[in-house]
Amino acid sequence: MKGRSIQLQDAHKHNETESVACILWDRNGKHLITAGADNNILIHSPSSPPSKPITLRHHKQAVTAVAIKSTTLASGSLDHSVKLYSYPGGEFQGNVTRFTLPIRSLAFSKSGELLAAAGDDEGIKLINTIDSSIARVLKAHNYSVTSLAFDPNNEFLASADSDGTVIYWQLSTGKPMHTLKKVAPNTDSVPTCLNQISWRPDGEMLAIPGRKNEVSMYDRDTAEKVLSLKGGHSDIIGSLAWSPNGKYIATSGADCQVMIWEVDRRQDIDRHKFEKPLCSLAWKPNGNALAVIDVLGRFGVWESPVASHMKSPTDGDVESVDDMGFEEKLMSKYEEVLEDSDAGSLDGIGDNSEDDEMGRLPRRVLQKKSSVMVENGEEDNDTIEFNSHRDSLKPKSTMQESFQSGATPQEPGKRSFLSYNMLGSIITFEKDGFSHIEVEFHDIGKGFRVPSMSDYFGFTMASLNESGSVYGSPQKGEKTPSTLMYRPLSSWANNSEWSMRFPIGEEVKAVALGSGWVAAVTSLNFLRVFSEGGLQKSVHCLDGPVITAAGHEDLLVVATHASSPLPSGDQVLGFEVFNVSERTCYLSGRLPISPGSHLTWLGFSEEGLLSSYDSKGNLRVLTKEYNGCWVPLFSADREKKAENEKFWMVGLNNTQVFCVTCKLPDTYPQVSPKPILSVLNLSLPLACSDLGADDLENELLRDSLLLSQMERKAEEAAACSSEIHTENDIFKMEAALDRCLLRLIANCCKGDKLVRATELAAMLSLEKSLQGAIKLANAMKLPMLAERFNALLEDKMLKDSEESIAYKKSISNGAYFDSPVHLDAKQITFNANPGDNPHFPHPEVKPNNASLEIKANHASLETKPNHATLGLSKHNKRTEVDTLEVIRMETNSVQSEGKKSVDSQVQPELNNGPAQKPSNPFAKASNASANQAAEGNVSLFNSIKQMKSTTENEGKRKDRAGTGCFPKKPSKQAKKK
Repeated sequence: MKGRSIQLQDAHKHNETESVACILWDRNGKHLITAGADNNILIHSPSSPPSKPITLRHHKQAVTAVAIKSTTLASGSLDHSVKLYSYPGGEFQGNVTRFTLPIRSLAFSKSGELLAAAGDDEGIKLINTIDSSIARVLKAHNYSVTSLAFDPNNEFLASADSDGTVIYWQLSTGKPMHTLKKVAPNTDSVPTCLNQISWRPDGEMLAIPGRKNEVSMYDRDTAEKVLSLKGGHSDIIGSLAWSPNGKYIATSGADCQVMIWEVDRRQDIDRHKFEKPLCSLAWKPNGNALAVIDVLGRFGVWESPVASHMKSPTDGDVESVDDMGFEEKLMSKYEEVLEDSDAGSLDGIGDNSEDDEMGRLPRRVLQKKSSVMVENGEEDNDTIEFNSHRDSLKPKSTMQESFQSGATPQEPGKRSFLSYNMLGSIITFEKDGFSHIEVEFHDIGKGFRVPSMSDYFGFTMASLNESGSVYGSPQKGEKTPSTLMYRPLSSWANNSEWSMRFPIGEEVKAVALGSGWVAAVTSLNFLRVFSEGGLQKSVHCLDGPVITAAGHEDLLVVATHASSPLPSGDQVLGFEVFNVSERTCYLSGRLPISPGSHLTWLGFSEEGLLSSYDSKGNLRVLTKEYNGCWVPLFSADREKKAENEKFWMVGLNNTQVFCVTCKLPDTYPQVSPKPILSVLNLSLPLACSDLGADDLENELLRDSLLLSQMERKAEEAAACSSEIHTENDIFKMEAALDRCLLRLIANCCKGDKLVRATELAAMLSLEKSLQGAIKLANAMKLPMLAERFNALLEDKMLKDSEESIAYKKSISNGAYFDSPVHLDAKQITFNANPGDNPHFPHPEVKPNNASLEIKANHASLETKPNHATLGLSKHNKRTEVDTLEVIRMETNSVQSEGKKSVDSQVQPELNNGPAQKPSNPFAKASNASANQAAEGNVSLFNSIKQMKSTTENEGKRKDRAGTGCFPKKPSKQAKKK
């Protein structure tokens, strides 16, 4: 403790056996009250020299609980009785209640009119201290109640039992508002640790000892965990105490040490080691001092636990302001202003006694005062001072803590996940007093075999991909720095794993992996990037406090706080996407989440789309629509089958979400038994359609987004002259999208929504799909709609024909051939003699050179596609799909005779379409081939192949006649000669 020591003195010595003892300060901080196993209650006066304490001997067994409020002192004992005394004299007033089993905890309400008492009995008794009557009995705990705490705002009572369950009770109804199962440690094996809980002085958070030797803070209204203080205690925490201003908290536990934490920074600022465990703490209400008592009944005072250069624990004291009558001060301060003002509406402000009791009057007075000052165009310093103090009493939203996607909280004695994703999981567990880490893959057939390793650093986060795994540990004290370690799955060299230790004061908050790089974001808002071999490649600053990070191939995303939370409690988050290989910031912006929620998962889909998932169960994906926007593609509320279900996110692809279904109160999966992945379909949160075709509309939007993404990738690949592997996928997606559109058109026809049907028909990609839509309209006896569909078809055929002609003209001019010898229709005459054409190869050259030249140019077109080749290929494939089966399915209710008549009417119109025959650059092509090319049914490459086949057949025929255009192939004997 930095050279200082705390002298403990005996108070309740009892045969040197460890037992529960209690300590607390009175309201003014003038006296200390202690109680212990010797059945006595002592009132100490910390004077110098110390005077003899006042002793209260009214219990027959050990005193296990004491509470004080104003001039009343209460005590509970193993003798099953609750007694009241006057304070400070200590006169015995009487028994207020009795239990059938020992009592473990007592607590006064803010006004002192209610006393809560509980213990090994079933139920918590709320006792009216005026007449000692039982106001209510609260029953919900299944174990002994070890701690009670009234909300400073007098709305809730919090209780904790020996099994670690904490319950919020609503005082007005006596019913549980929130139940937090097993959030605190089980204290059956350590009876001197009581799972003490305590409200922060402003009542906005409840401090609870956690199961991982940490202190967890839970929100007042939602009972959600908002922050944790961890990394200091090596054993379970039993007691804690807030400083008067709520800026600091003291904790003690079975590891025999007391720690002082600065809550805002979530760091311990001082600690002290004792010989025996402490079982009770009490912060002086008006000073920088902490009273302690150990399991042997020895007590002492730790003077100045907060250093003098830091903010005093009494600055901005909330409770002292309330006790001194803050409302009365406001009334007296502004009384003259209200009397001098001529606002008649101020009369009768104090007539409502309920407003005075509920504390609403000061707010009204401030509002009236502010309005008067604004009207007069002035505002004095007192107004500013009191308004700012009032604002400090408002609930303040807490910024979300950093986390690692795919990691679960670590619990003593249990296995937990450091990482869980679509590839596998990293598990940490304790064995023989040491931590161990195992790596498991979902697909055991991949052949990865990663040996387990001993964890000497205390890793709390990890990430896994096909190349390796990275681990991060927080800083522990002033001598153990935060560590980053990387382990490749395989390497050509030995000793290929590496580790990095960060400076004291900087610790890892999240880790990420990609293609050949490792990244860590730290508490100093640094982004550190390393190579796969451990080379430090870059260090740069981020825009705000770090939340999490994730990687995919060359992309790295980091989420940060863009600003403090809004007054409504909503988090304000931002994100940055980096291309590590190109060392560029690819994208940045705000990260949307649901109102009142926090981010729980951030990562990429299997196709590389940035995605996020929040605590309200909403999944969003970043698309390039509208120049980059987030699209909600999944909602847990729409998919869950029971109210107690919660989805824990794992990953996603273009069509499905992979998650683990948990049953509340569990919000994350356990390692054993192995989690079972739930596969759910992506679904946009659309409004209910008047057609009743919500599923089809959802499929339409989802497939449209996917098609847009695929086409954009194909265009980018064509622009870079790279190979295109998605052409067939694009065509299949267009066909699927047309099938969905045709079903929607059928629904619109049945629902008499003809305008909407026309809009859907205009979205069809394939000509035969439009032909099918025309047949569908005729079959449903909608001639006007069929006429509009036919007009769309004519426009489409004309447009495709013009595109085909323009493309073939560009090809005939040699614009897309990469060979140094450009082929031209005017320069090639397949049926002429070689000597008649000066551009044709010399007869001495091998006869298939021309065909080889065509093949070379053909290959160059296939290996280097561009926008024109992609467009023609798409045009040709569109004419090959058959969507008539979909039309038959949608019109199965129409008479077969009607179908025949429709076919006889529509088919001639389709055959006599407006398409014009384009000019054929190959003059000697057959008539059939020319007609097919004119109709768009044969591609350029097919035409070339047909020309080649025609030429070869013609050559063979003329060879047999002795008049071929190519010389005959020499025989083997001729070659030898």
